[in-house]
Amino acid sequence: MVYAPTTPDQVLQQLNWRYATKQFDPNQKIPDDAWTALEQSLVLAPSSFGLQPWKFFVVRNPELREQLKAHAWGQAQVTDASHLVVLAIQKDIEASTVDRFIDRMSEVRQVPTDSLTGYGKMVKGFLEQPPYPLEMDAWATRQVYIALGFFMHSAAMLGIDTCPLEGFDPAKFNEILKLPEQGYAAVVLCVAGYRAEDDKYATLPKVRYATEDVVGYVN
Repeated sequence: MVYAPTTPDQVLQQLNWRYATKQFDPNQKIPDDAWTALEQSLVLAPSSFGLQPWKFFVVRNPELREQLKAHAWGQAQVTDASHLVVLAIQKDIEASTVDRFIDRMSEVRQVPTDSLTGYGKMVKGFLEQPPYPLEMDAWATRQVYIALGFFMHSAAMLGIDTCPLEGFDPAKFNEILKLPEQGYAAVVLCVAGYRAEDDKYATLPKVRYATEDVVGYVN
């Protein structure tokens, strides 16, 4: 496969183009091939140890999305955007979680499970006794936000609008989507689609601190 890297100018152009879209055009839907790429951006997102302590629930049912909207501060993006993704952490991360990942690594890389024993022990050791105070749900949430960033960046590169949403009731989302029964818990939402023509926020300049106030170099 021949890779054609995106140019620096293209990256900056798309990152300046994107914004947290407030109004979506409900009549515009993301094409299947573009959605497949966005779906894979979640699958391919990195995580600590590669453990992937998450699952991403794409809510397609319009009636269900309307029900969820009531528990997301009534934000119209939940129903108007082409896609609604509920990013959830895996609960009760334990030794069996690592064993499952080791089995998958053995399958994908075509290596004996025994050859991965040392790696598995190292990961289990971290989970059992982290080198710094760390609660597992908080750790998993950090990983989910990495995936969220991958998703939003990939969308921008495709000219697709997104908006991350923390303004929602996780307990209600968990209940309605029956996430605890599946071993997961919602931590953040992201909607994706296409901006409405009359969204006034689309043309507002980005308010960012100067680069030298945000980026420092240690020589």
